[in-house]
Amino acid sequence: MTETESIEYDVVVIGAGPVGENVADRTRAAGLSTAIVESELVGGECSYWACMPSKALLRPVIARADARRVPGLSQSVQGPLDAPAVLAHRDEYTSHWKDDGQVQWLEGIGAELYRGRGRLAGPRRVVVTGPDGKERVLTARHAVAVCTGSRAALPDLPGLAGIRPWTSREATSAQEVPGRLVVVGGGVVAVEMATAWQALGARVTLLVRGKGLLPRMEPFAGELVAEALTEAGAELRTGTSVESVTRENGTVVVVTDAGDRIEADEILFATGRAPRTDDIGLETVGLRPGSWLPVDDSLRVTGHDWLYAVGDVNHRALLTHQGKYQARIAGAAIAARASGEAAEGTEPWGAHAATADHAAVPQVVFTDPEAAAVGLSLAEAEQAGHRVRAVDVDLSSVAGAGLYADGYKGRARMVVDLEDEIVRGVTLVGPGVGELIHSATVAVAGQVPISRLWHAVPSYPTISEVWLRLLEAYRG
Repeated sequence: MTETESIEYDVVVIGAGPVGENVADRTRAAGLSTAIVESELVGGECSYWACMPSKALLRPVIARADARRVPGLSQSVQGPLDAPAVLAHRDEYTSHWKDDGQVQWLEGIGAELYRGRGRLAGPRRVVVTGPDGKERVLTARHAVAVCTGSRAALPDLPGLAGIRPWTSREATSAQEVPGRLVVVGGGVVAVEMATAWQALGARVTLLVRGKGLLPRMEPFAGELVAEALTEAGAELRTGTSVESVTRENGTVVVVTDAGDRIEADEILFATGRAPRTDDIGLETVGLRPGSWLPVDDSLRVTGHDWLYAVGDVNHRALLTHQGKYQARIAGAAIAARASGEAAEGTEPWGAHAATADHAAVPQVVFTDPEAAAVGLSLAEAEQAGHRVRAVDVDLSSVAGAGLYADGYKGRARMVVDLEDEIVRGVTLVGPGVGELIHSATVAVAGQVPISRLWHAVPSYPTISEVWLRLLEAYRG
């Protein structure tokens, strides 16, 4: 083996997270030889530091909260969570940060795995620097797919790196419960991790620069989640910015813009994401390192007929399920173009077009209560120029909600386009609503007319009867 071995494949995928794996799966299923490059663990952020560990931490929290609202059971679950058991269960779900199972899956589909740092070196060329320092040049006959995801973005505070702050990675992989935890941010990561660590025994303080939590959802979603976090014992300070952070004898000291001093054992910055594109050789193909990569609906990078950017890196929808959706489409588009199935200039590519990223993106926030939304909020619909009407329903009015939990508290909103008589968006907040959002996604993605939704009869007595209540409220 030479120092710079050169190998040719039909497709080269940079990044072996869920997105890269799905691209590789689709191109291999189409008979295209595929190499996939990974610098960390096969399975990526979702498997080891995001979706899976965070939900493993949150599941016992939500289950206990639900049980406490069920008569006949509530008195049996008033004690604290077994934090070591919860953390051990989380570790099992991350396979103890080993990727043997994921590697075996890649081998099963026939993709070739290269461990190391992959960098573009001109059109259709990827140089992989392995752990041993050796370089291999991979050349793609048809396509290179950048699936490197995103990383936590930290604010520009002097000396921040030196205090060893938590990002989402440390928050989902910590081996001990901190006595006091400051969470900076008001988005999904912030509220989910505040929910988890507060329930596991930490004293949590949330510092939110804006007016409230979950700013990308309907305002009532953030309000209900904030109310529940406060009732659980967390301290919430809105309209608050961090001016400085230091560690003094191991203790984190936070000074806010109001001059308040807050002490904690750890501090989590959940202040946004940045693309992991700063060191992958974008400059060799005329693109700016560290930038989000704009794509068309087949996930092909603007101005590059061989380069695809799939998942977080294109900034369309930073969600694992949307990235996997994009990956299936990108893989199919690559295969279609490689086979000459469709001629250039016939865009959009029918089934090979990621249209759901525009109007039907579902998301669940796994707090207590859960918050789930798909499509446009009322404000977003109005800003987009749609003539719409929002109808709201108190979820406690639904028979199934009362059976689900004593004193059930929640709210639902449906945003209806008054001209087309279709649903533009749905937001649900309350225990268990995460399992309801797919029905809303089907309604939004399928542009199901309101007149037809009347004939989709919800089962009684379930919380899904909220659909009937929403339609009745719309009819007036």
